[in-house]
Amino acid sequence: MMQTPLSKNQLKRIRRKEEWEAKRDDRKAWRKEKTQERRERKKAARVAAIAEGQPLPKPKEYIARKQLPVTIIIDCDFDDLMHEGERTSLGSQVTRSYSDNKNARFRAHLTISSFGGHLRERFDGLMEGMYKSWRGVRFLETDFVDVSQQAKVWMTGDEGGELVGAFDKYTSDDVSIETLKSQGEVVYLSSEADDTLLELKPFSTYIIGGLVDKNREKGLCHKRATQRGIRTARLPIGDFLDMSSRRVLTTNHVNEIMLRWLEHKDWGRAFIEVIPQRKGGKLKTDVEARSVEEHDMMQNDGSHVIEQEAVVAKDEEEIEAKDETSATDDHA
Repeated sequence: MMQTPLSKNQLKRIRRKEEWEAKRDDRKAWRKEKTQERRERKKAARVAAIAEGQPLPKPKEYIARKQLPVTIIIDCDFDDLMHEGERTSLGSQVTRSYSDNKNARFRAHLTISSFGGHLRERFDGLMEGMYKSWRGVRFLETDFVDVSQQAKVWMTGDEGGELVGAFDKYTSDDVSIETLKSQGEVVYLSSEADDTLLELKPFSTYIIGGLVDKNREKGLCHKRATQRGIRTARLPIGDFLDMSSRRVLTTNHVNEIMLRWLEHKDWGRAFIEVIPQRKGGKLKTDVEARSVEEHDMMQNDGSHVIEQEAVVAKDEEEIEAKDETSATDDHA
């Protein structure tokens, strides 16, 4: 049986991969050299400062980072719906999400569900399996529903996290920990959702759709969630910001917004700190924001809904030169 000949693009990708693998040792040596150069520069600057009687630079202030009992899942079960460039962008966004969570003052349990296909090939190949040494993130092959069930176990375990940051109010409420654990919810973030995400809750799971597709599959994440019996909700961007351009966010932006909320307990501040300035986001007045929030609470029948989806669309201007990014439908 004759095999179908490879296309020019496929041959190019194979050649690029072979060239990358061939230069693995060179890259390792280059990184080692650059690290040594940085150390020598710092040492020389310190010696010069002492010789000239100048004050030494203050060491970076240590920030205690706390684990919270809340989970953020990036659903990566869309491998077949993206082309090569979009998969590359998703890989960059997953990497950025890991970095943001690692450096956050209040961390979530970050988890990548449906980890496989081309995304895993990229992480094992071009990225040389570095993700295997990452701490504070789980890469699981099972889907978002199964992972959300597993999350209940690790959030309620000994290393599940503390009720601090945005969750510190629960330590003074007359509610037992067991009651809080039983009230935890699972929410898939989606711009098509009727409910608005008013706050994040402890022992809950929030799912972001890792789909980079320029809106070819609009509404897919919402459909997947509702078919599996998972609640959906949208981020309240329009409630707090006046935007001068189309509201689009990358997957890592949605992740970072939730991390900022866990620190500030303030959606407006979280949005303005994360959404790129070129998008022209401007905070609404307190009166406007409060009025809209009260309306949302009535629309949600007084219940505090939890979680929302991010559908991703391409936007390479946003993340550093190295990070090929794409944008995801806002969830406004």
